[in-house]
Amino acid sequence: MTPTLTIFTPTFNRAYTLHLCYESLKRQTSKDFIWLIIDDGSTDNTKELVNYWIHENLLPIRYHFQSNQGMHGAHNTAYDLIDTELNVCIDSDDFMPDEAVEKILTFWAEYGSDEFAGMAGLDASPKGQVIGTEMPKTIKESTLTDLYGKYKVKGDKKLVYRTELTKKTPPYPIFEGEKYGPLSYKYVLIDQINPLLLLNEVLCHVEYLPDGSSRNMINQYIKNPRGFSFFRKVTMKYEPSYKRRFIENVHYVSSSLLIKNKNYWFESPNKWTTILATPVGIALYFYINYTHRSTVLKQS
Repeated sequence: MTPTLTIFTPTFNRAYTLHLCYESLKRQTSKDFIWLIIDDGSTDNTKELVNYWIHENLLPIRYHFQSNQGMHGAHNTAYDLIDTELNVCIDSDDFMPDEAVEKILTFWAEYGSDEFAGMAGLDASPKGQVIGTEMPKTIKESTLTDLYGKYKVKGDKKLVYRTELTKKTPPYPIFEGEKYGPLSYKYVLIDQINPLLLLNEVLCHVEYLPDGSSRNMINQYIKNPRGFSFFRKVTMKYEPSYKRRFIENVHYVSSSLLIKNKNYWFESPNKWTTILATPVGIALYFYINYTHRSTVLKQS
């Protein structure tokens, strides 16, 4: 019988921390899930470690190795492979509270339907402090865009999606030489289809490690400008707030300058706003370059 939930974990050379997720999954009060590990080209002992866990046979594990494509490429592969009703990403340095799966499935069984894209739960630090803010208790559903824009919720949230929608929306684009693309791209597209149910329960304990993408955003801008430029053009189309559209335009301009795209104005879906945002975008471009050079000098 196919489980209801896939917990998928993209990983790259994280054998030293992947056991945290494994141990938490062994402790789950509900076993109605499968753990899908997408090994994005690891050169450490990840494969041997996972094979040992598979041999232990304490929980269903599916392991897939691929050449390194970056986090978004690993997500693409996961969404292709997942065949359960629901899915959630738990990163390789994160772990779940013991009752997280049970809370997800119980909540979905009671309130879930095709009218919803899934649910948004809370992330917390390893010690249990909620990341950012909780969801408003006066609302039961929201798109992710409204959650942050309209309701002013802060901090990362744990997103559980219906697999039908993660398969229905286009995959993350892969640009040659780039290993990162904003994961919010798919979330924005799913927002246009259905809202999320809101679950004010901690579903994941997260820790932002020094080698994690969240800690290296300036480097991500420098190394993956095509991915960011593409993402900004998408968000510019769907942002309901003019202020947010302006900010997205600023980032679009800076990313376009990084790839020396002189046609960025012609390609913009918000041409007049792009004109207004260009001076600020140029300033951001210089700031990103200056910050990146300063970081490189400090590390050398």
